[in-house]
Amino acid sequence: MAVKIQPNKTPMKEQEPEVRIKNFNEVALGYTEEEAVKEAERCLQCRVPMCVKGCPVQIDIPAFIREIRNRNFEKAAEIIKRYNNLPAICGRVCPQENQCEATCVVGKMKDHEPVAIGRLERFVADWEAENVGLKLPKLPDKRPQKVAVIGAGPGGITCAADLAKMGYEVTIFEAFHEPGGVLIYGIPEFRLPKKIVKREMDYIRALGVNIVTDVVVGRSITMQEILDEYDAVYIGIGAGAPKFMGIPGTNLIGVFSASEILTRVNLMRAYDFPNYDTPVKKGSKVMVVGAGNVAMDAARTALRLGAKEVTIVYRRSEKEMPARIEEYHHALEEGIKFKWLTQPVRYIGDENGKLVAVECIKMELGEPDASGRRRPIPIEGSNFIMEVDMAIEAIGQGPQKILLQNFPELKLNKWGYIEVDPETCATNIPGVYAGGDIVTGAATVIEAMGAGKRAAKAIHEYLSSKVIGHKT
Repeated sequence: MAVKIQPNKTPMKEQEPEVRIKNFNEVALGYTEEEAVKEAERCLQCRVPMCVKGCPVQIDIPAFIREIRNRNFEKAAEIIKRYNNLPAICGRVCPQENQCEATCVVGKMKDHEPVAIGRLERFVADWEAENVGLKLPKLPDKRPQKVAVIGAGPGGITCAADLAKMGYEVTIFEAFHEPGGVLIYGIPEFRLPKKIVKREMDYIRALGVNIVTDVVVGRSITMQEILDEYDAVYIGIGAGAPKFMGIPGTNLIGVFSASEILTRVNLMRAYDFPNYDTPVKKGSKVMVVGAGNVAMDAARTALRLGAKEVTIVYRRSEKEMPARIEEYHHALEEGIKFKWLTQPVRYIGDENGKLVAVECIKMELGEPDASGRRRPIPIEGSNFIMEVDMAIEAIGQGPQKILLQNFPELKLNKWGYIEVDPETCATNIPGVYAGGDIVTGAATVIEAMGAGKRAAKAIHEYLSSKVIGHKT
């Protein structure tokens, strides 16, 4: 007799929209034990688990869900951490709908949603933190070689943690004063609380990873100094240099990049006013340009800072929007407006150089371009004016240049990103590896983590093939 599967995911409780727009507390509140077990019972325990193939770090998803179903939550956490060093983070911010859940067999059944794999991963990580505390795997004896990781973002952290689990002495060099990369400065508190990131960092340090902050490689220390001291290097510096459209008026007071606003609010704690009196622009009528996750984050942040009206403008249609559906729905619930097929062409200022309006033009979609999405084409004569006092551009980021400019031996591609072997993350320089956004351009947290795992495996194979002690 066929087992009847509940068609819909077990709902997760959330703050009500009218409440959450007035605070920076986490929107999604997580599963209870009963809710997690109920959701785990929807899993078919497939013999050929397609969900695993959809996971960039290859978590044994059926195994950890089986342990949830059996109420063995500690064992479930142990299984996840064999593959993923940051489960509480991934359970919150990974685009599961495009990865593991996209390939879930339950989701292929008529009128059925996939198993809520991300919510279950989050539940397990939070349950372990609350009920077990910091639990480490059995670590091997120390190896003689030393590895440097540049950048404490998700890819660098993953690479460092995997190498530490293999017995290597690992040091991460981070430019900011707190580790986490985009996890700490890019993703808002209401999506990923800082205490969760710090909790995961405690685990990484407990594995033996040494994290050195406030070090800009290429300025504070040279790549040659690192190469002289370490036996292998992983570069995971991300792509945090903001891009602008470059339209007239970009230099007006009130025009910002999303990365600047989010960094001020996140890393400098402007969300915790008045405990932290961080200078940050607060607009009344705010325009956000772009429709990716960063645009959603910037728009929802502006709303929480006190904006009366926030509008996202995007040059394509809703169908081409790259943001996660969940983040889009949250934005809609919170009252953020959307103008599709719209492109700013000029910022307009007053006599004091302050932004007061934006001239836009309507677009239509033509044939697909290199991205596979239909190319937006301006409609002649469709220009119109929007009154705004703040504009935030969230149209992507470019490679960080400080390290690259001071390490000319490193081979870059035509877009200025590091060129690597996609399987091993090896660069053109022996012993130097790279991954994440500095290789691919802006991508997801879990994709950067996948690169970090591949690099750790390759570094281990490289160092194992060399009969050497550590450099002195």
